[in-house]
Amino acid sequence: MKQSHSTGTPKPRHALAFALAVLATGALVAACQQTPTDTASSPTAAESPAGTTSTGGLKLGALLPATGDLSSIGQPMLKALPLLVETVNACGGVNGEPVTLVIEDDQTDPAAGTEAMTKLTEADKVNAVVGAFASSVSTAALDVAVRNQVPMISPGSTSPVFTERAKKGEFQGFWARTAPPDTYQAAALAKLAIDKGLTNVSTVVINNDYGVGFEKAFVAEFEKLGGTVLNKANPTRYDPKGTTFDTEAAAAFNPGGQKPDAVVAVLYAETGSILLKAAYEQGLTDGVQVLLTDGVQTEEFPQDVGKRADGSFILSGALGTVPGAGGPALADFTKLWQEKEGSAPGAFVPHTWDAAALLVLAAQAAGSNDSVAIRDKLREVASGGETVTDVCQGLALLREGKDINYDGASGKVDIDENGDVVGNYDVWTVNDQGKIDVIDQVTLN
Repeated sequence: MKQSHSTGTPKPRHALAFALAVLATGALVAACQQTPTDTASSPTAAESPAGTTSTGGLKLGALLPATGDLSSIGQPMLKALPLLVETVNACGGVNGEPVTLVIEDDQTDPAAGTEAMTKLTEADKVNAVVGAFASSVSTAALDVAVRNQVPMISPGSTSPVFTERAKKGEFQGFWARTAPPDTYQAAALAKLAIDKGLTNVSTVVINNDYGVGFEKAFVAEFEKLGGTVLNKANPTRYDPKGTTFDTEAAAAFNPGGQKPDAVVAVLYAETGSILLKAAYEQGLTDGVQVLLTDGVQTEEFPQDVGKRADGSFILSGALGTVPGAGGPALADFTKLWQEKEGSAPGAFVPHTWDAAALLVLAAQAAGSNDSVAIRDKLREVASGGETVTDVCQGLALLREGKDINYDGASGKVDIDENGDVVGNYDVWTVNDQGKIDVIDQVTLN
């Protein structure tokens, strides 16, 4: 397996974990497949005007955050991809050849993501890409993917902006995602707040496509349900590259001198932990319910926000939502994951598996590794024909010329004309030990 990473220096707290993950990834894929043929300089690949065609087997790219603000979620997601490749190659590969994988770290940064996507599509000549995770990175990388006619499936970019752009035809079908857009999650969080009797809230969001898109959708849904957003006229949005957030914390937890029932905080993990700790240190969190989202649903986040003077966790009792994984294939995937990792898969890991599974199935359905052919078969394998929950079973049926409907680990993944899926949402809380517990589910479909 050929791996490469952007030249930015990983932050110290993530560097060792990332290095170990890379070593494990290389060993895992190398052990399960033939030596891959590098197609970056292939005349067929370079000269194809209609997408990228690999002559050495299907080549998948990965554009996910091994470092940066979302690395605590991105690192487990990255482990799902070599596991998928190993599984597929053990049952015959795609179009008679083994699948290879090229991994790029987008650093949770749009500029780094654009550079990495350019490398994947124009130098590595990948046929399709799993990624990105951050909506801001996907926004930047998508222009490169569409220009090079390479399909891109995100396991976690949830901004509603992508739906709007897809409706305008900007992506030409080269965009899809296995996590539902935040129009649904915002509705789920609004419903959760109202159900808890939290009728007067304020918001604080990261100032990018994800945060602002979520904020707008939440405000609209919350007001429909009879709620009031105290800082609607002057929303609090923080700089993703900021290092101190005292002002933003005060504005969100004490808008206009009013104390909200709850603060809806749409954050990334590293910057978000600093902001919430700042709110606590200013004495603003007492009696205020904190409502969180998928961007911070990690075991490390409560630890990073820290503890109160009495030793209890600042986030104890916080509530949040996250796209749930409840697909027909979840039990089998969880068993496979636990055999490799010794623990249950985290948030968005099943969505990552499904994104890669759909791409290999689409290539087999097309009988070609050409990127445009993969795009053209993507929706067919997600919603038509005989229902399958196992990627190897799906490949076998496709080799027989049959149509399939892949229902995955994250959900049914029926991709619509805008590249969207519909899902349910888990409700989670931080317990007194600073751990994440899933306590309920909000169903919207």
